[in-house]
Amino acid sequence: MGVTVLDCEAGWTGKPHDHADDGHEEVYVLVEGAATVEVDGEDVAMTAGDAIRIPPEAERTIKNGDTESTFVLAGAP
Repeated sequence: MGVTVLDCEAGWTGKPHDHADDGHEEVYVLVEGAATVEVDGEDVAMTAGDAIRIPPEAERTIKNGDTESTFVLAGAP
């Protein structure tokens, strides 16, 4: 299992990606701030304390809000 802490600047947007090739599902936990995670074209609004599970084949993109935010991302096959 991999764990990453991601600090996002205000207005930052990640690049769209999936993990279909490596079979990794992920859980994103928003520790601080507010952000939107787009999963297969559907926006999921998140505030501090929210978590989302993303299957390997789903395309995902983090879109940070107007303030800095911090995510903990955990992934494993």
